[in-house]
Amino acid sequence: MSNSGNPIPATLSDRLRKSLTFEPDTNTTNKPDFRELHLGSPVSPLSARPAASTSSSSSGSVSGRTGKTVTGNTGNTGNNHSGDLSVESSPTAGGSRRTSSVTSRVGNVLPAGNICPSGRPVGMMANGSPKPEVLSLGTGNYGHGSIMRGGSGSKPGEGIVSGASNSMSSTKNTMNSRRLLTDPDELKRLGNERYKKGCFVEALGYYDRAIMVQPGNASLHCNRSAALMCLNRLSEAVKECEEAVKLDSGYVRARHRLGSFLISLGHVENARKHLCYPGSQPDPNELKKLQTVEKHLNKCADLRRVRDWNGVLKEGDAAIASGADACSPLFACKSEALLKLRQLDEANLNLLNAPKFEATSCSQTKFFGMLSEAYILLVRAQIDMALGRFEDATSSIEKSGQIDPRNVEIAYLLQNIRSVSRARARGNDLFKSERLTEACSAYGEGLRLDPLNPVLFCNRAACWFKLGQYEKSLEDCNQALVIHPNYTKALLRRAATFSKLDRWDESVKDYEILRRELPNNNDIAESLFHAQVALKKSRGDDVNNMKFGGEVEVVTNLDQFKAAVASSGASIVLYKTLSDLQCKQIIPSFETLCSRYPSVSFLKVDLEESPEIANAENVRVVPTIKIYKKGSRVKEMVCPSAEVLESSLRHFTL
Repeated sequence: MSNSGNPIPATLSDRLRKSLTFEPDTNTTNKPDFRELHLGSPVSPLSARPAASTSSSSSGSVSGRTGKTVTGNTGNTGNNHSGDLSVESSPTAGGSRRTSSVTSRVGNVLPAGNICPSGRPVGMMANGSPKPEVLSLGTGNYGHGSIMRGGSGSKPGEGIVSGASNSMSSTKNTMNSRRLLTDPDELKRLGNERYKKGCFVEALGYYDRAIMVQPGNASLHCNRSAALMCLNRLSEAVKECEEAVKLDSGYVRARHRLGSFLISLGHVENARKHLCYPGSQPDPNELKKLQTVEKHLNKCADLRRVRDWNGVLKEGDAAIASGADACSPLFACKSEALLKLRQLDEANLNLLNAPKFEATSCSQTKFFGMLSEAYILLVRAQIDMALGRFEDATSSIEKSGQIDPRNVEIAYLLQNIRSVSRARARGNDLFKSERLTEACSAYGEGLRLDPLNPVLFCNRAACWFKLGQYEKSLEDCNQALVIHPNYTKALLRRAATFSKLDRWDESVKDYEILRRELPNNNDIAESLFHAQVALKKSRGDDVNNMKFGGEVEVVTNLDQFKAAVASSGASIVLYKTLSDLQCKQIIPSFETLCSRYPSVSFLKVDLEESPEIANAENVRVVPTIKIYKKGSRVKEMVCPSAEVLESSLRHFTL
């Protein structure tokens, strides 16, 4: 074919070839200048490995748990983990993207539109032999690369290169999109970028997608552990580090990170194996922390062996402060010491607030001679027993025995709990049958096995009470309250025992405590009233005007007022006006106190309706509350809070 009418520049083939070839830009390498992460992150500090000269993925970082920089040899032995999160990076630092190239030979690439009417691609002869490469322009010729944009009116040369460029741009975008979805290096780069900006949830999502594509990539699991740590998901972070080490046993950065996590969990022996991995240099700060935690743990174990519970508390707190702040067995150890020191409520609360983590393959470390999970259940069983939850205690100790069946201490406590539970059940049956002396013996057998059980002391006190042996009942109530100061049933039983011993002052005090704890219990309110009446009688006071469960009395004249406050008991008077907002706010509290202190006379005076009382008592501000005893004012409060009001009332009515 002749092209004499439309000469084609000699450089067109070169231009077309360039448009179909993606050459790498050697100047686009973007290795970030990593900075130390200083966000108080819980991730343990780790050292960055030297940058590999043949990096195939992005680079990033993970911060330390305290934001400290760790130095040392963190190089890997055998595998390239470029793109790992290293300690020097920051959630605000930039990332880098691997530069790649795609090169195609022009002779093998046919742009869109190069199809002849016969259905065969242009460039092939009928016999299958290659057709000479000729670029042609015009409306009737479809040569290689001749993409026509218009009809017969098209100008020569239009659409030749631009059509190929548009097609390749679309192809490139599609390829990039597919790469984003399937290329683990690209997903890791995006994850690192989100991590460095502090978007840990989004970073975790990218790492998850990358691991789905390439589950055997150790560096992806290591980076994922960093994101999990920043989200306070320590047990999952440990598992990811364990997986990274499983995939690549020589992966030093993953080992150091895992060692730091294990220090927090209190697993010092496992932590040492990873921090001091052969061929690597451990970070001196992490190594010092490991040694300090280990020292306090050893002291704690020694002191527990000799039952020095105050020392156990001290060393346990020191170990937690030194870095073992996620060590559940240490919190359990503190709870055990508090229980032995007869601080049951504190022991229970401490164990409830202890960190809880799932067991990992390398975290089944022994504490005080038993597996950590078994020890926690052992302490839980002891606290349940002290709180009277015998069934829960039995369940906990049985689970502990299943976890560590050969441990002697667990086996002994299991037998002990079963024996105490049987003794308590036998005592209850005997008590119901009115065989009180035998019931006392059954509870005593349980106390011989478990001398710190407040429930058994309280149950035996009930037997002594019904037998009329009030001194013994009082002694057992006191023992129960020493172990468990907030034990309501023991306090109620002691208040009743004080009444039987005519120790009314102490009885009233116990009933007052119970009244505050159980304000809606009418039985306690009535018992308190009778104890207050008896106390006043013992002091020689007149109790004829005392009544139980009275309402607030409205006083309308001066004579009525003088008679009301002249009684031998205590009287409390609220001076108010109908329109005052503060008066409206305090009236509900005033009426509540009336029901809680039945031995006190509650009065209210409206100053607008009874100005003579206001003048006689010199009341100028409302609300004003005054307490009287035998007609004399003993306390005056102007605009008091509900707390101040009750505190004053309790003080002046005993």
